[in-house]
Amino acid sequence: MSSRPREVLSLFDAVALTVGIVVGAGIFKTPSLIAAEASSGTLVLAAWLLGGLISLLGALCYAELASTYPDAGGEYHFLSRAYGRGVGFLFAWSRLLVVQTGSIALLGFVLGDYLNALAPLGRYGPAFYAGAAIVVFTAINMAGWYGTTRLQRLLTLITLGGLLLIVAAAPLLQPAAAPAAAPPPASSGSTFGLMMIFVLLTFGGWNEAAYLSAEVRDRQRNIVRALVMSIALITTLYLGVNVALLWGLGLGGTAASPTPFSALAERLFGSLGADLTALLIAIVVLASLNATILTGARSAYALARDHRLFSGLAHWNPAAGAPRAALLLQGAIALLLVVFGGWARRGFELMVEYVSPVFWLFFLLSALSLFVLRARAPQAPRGFRVPGYPWTPALFAAACAFLLYASVRHTGIGAILGLVVIAAGLPALYFSHRLSTASPSYPPNTPSKE
Repeated sequence: MSSRPREVLSLFDAVALTVGIVVGAGIFKTPSLIAAEASSGTLVLAAWLLGGLISLLGALCYAELASTYPDAGGEYHFLSRAYGRGVGFLFAWSRLLVVQTGSIALLGFVLGDYLNALAPLGRYGPAFYAGAAIVVFTAINMAGWYGTTRLQRLLTLITLGGLLLIVAAAPLLQPAAAPAAAPPPASSGSTFGLMMIFVLLTFGGWNEAAYLSAEVRDRQRNIVRALVMSIALITTLYLGVNVALLWGLGLGGTAASPTPFSALAERLFGSLGADLTALLIAIVVLASLNATILTGARSAYALARDHRLFSGLAHWNPAAGAPRAALLLQGAIALLLVVFGGWARRGFELMVEYVSPVFWLFFLLSALSLFVLRARAPQAPRGFRVPGYPWTPALFAAACAFLLYASVRHTGIGAILGLVVIAAGLPALYFSHRLSTASPSYPPNTPSKE
């Protein structure tokens, strides 16, 4: 017997899940890459601030879409309304097989790398740890929303507490003389553009709040609040973290260290600092992994409601408050990607290539869908309207187009594989139409009644 999502998530839950997804491995990997491209610490901080502002523009667009058309399918729901069920199908197909499962595998490899350094298991140790984490957290999510959200609150609080501890302790140090290193390049449009690629990748994931829109209490107001509060909190945290790194290591020291957090923690806490940092990073990644698994299965559930080809995923377990079949399939695909990445011995890099072009393509289409839906249903009741329309969504769409261009420009074998998987969705779409379905869960291109 199927059921529907219930409004069980509080504003705090929505913020914790969003922050948990965004504040993942990126903040531990990208500061040194960004510092290496910058001519000054001021430019570094300006790039992070700009990244927060661009993310806020996107959050405002998503707040209108999610509060006007609340649905567990998130972007699948928006894209289907704006462009038709074919585009919605390809998005959900790509999210299930590329974007979300690739992100889950990517996070698993980050966790696996750190755990394998602490407790080595050999060449395939990272893949083993990654697969084990995916199995455990998929099982937790299948057990039900109550335990999942409580765990997410705990992991998010530990994440924020650990990062804030480093930020607060950094001023106790004397400003560091940077280690000998090549001087940073002079700033230019191309280097600043590369900096923004890393910054916006580190901010990625806030859009996952759209998948909670059908489960958040008082959603007309709380979706907007959750997105804006999450972006404001994340931007403040990222700025604080980079100020701490620049103070404790200097621009050159941050750029020269592949693990700047470990270097800063060692200055703060001595030889124990590196181990404490590794433990903190593991907790951060677990928080992001848990939240990504939770939101990822929602679009597969929404796809199954509308297409008989995937009808087995349409069951929403009312006792657990979760789409168990969709979670199980998502976990199985993520495990296959872990096996592939482990065999290739470059799991993290391969998953970044696999996910990026597909992610930014559909992000761009989602940004443009706001224009389509405003024109198509101008009288639809909107609990929130994007301020500064049409310039706000236009600026956000331009940023998405730039990131799409950049990700395609740096294509590797992983990106080619991701695009092949999208193409494989076309025959699946054909068979889905042949099978046909009962009437969809909502009449296409009409305002939501929810």
